[in-house]
Amino acid sequence: MEDRTKFNIDRDTEKRSHDGIVFDSVMEMNYYRDIVLPQMRSGNIKHYELQKEYTLQPKFIHNGETIRPIMYVADFYIEYADGSVEVIDVKGFADSQARMKRKMFWYVFPDIPYRWVCNSKLDGGWCDYNEVQRNRKERKRVKRIKGDQNG
Repeated sequence: MEDRTKFNIDRDTEKRSHDGIVFDSVMEMNYYRDIVLPQMRSGNIKHYELQKEYTLQPKFIHNGETIRPIMYVADFYIEYADGSVEVIDVKGFADSQARMKRKMFWYVFPDIPYRWVCNSKLDGGWCDYNEVQRNRKERKRVKRIKGDQNG
């Protein structure tokens, strides 16, 4: 039997469970544990939802065939004590479908702040995903230049 799902997620849910909640990934669980819970306790976050659904394109009929809607499921929807809201997606790697849905989310919900986060020890822990990608690219560039100079 396969130990991982098609999304490379370990089928052993114990590794990605916290407070009786089974998360889609260990990284999501860690974000909940490290960021959401402490901010709930401090009062900075007043409400959150896990796996909140958004319709990016409604279902429609084309040539007599019903076309299913395009849905996006956010990892975290957060309402802060100051009244602001934010949608957070925890990313290890952003594939083309994730990038497309992000563009669609921005288009359909332009007033809802939406961001990707990831955990990078080299970049100081929980960071903006795009910033981490830029930093990784720069580190790779610097390493290549040093290799060219030494080789």
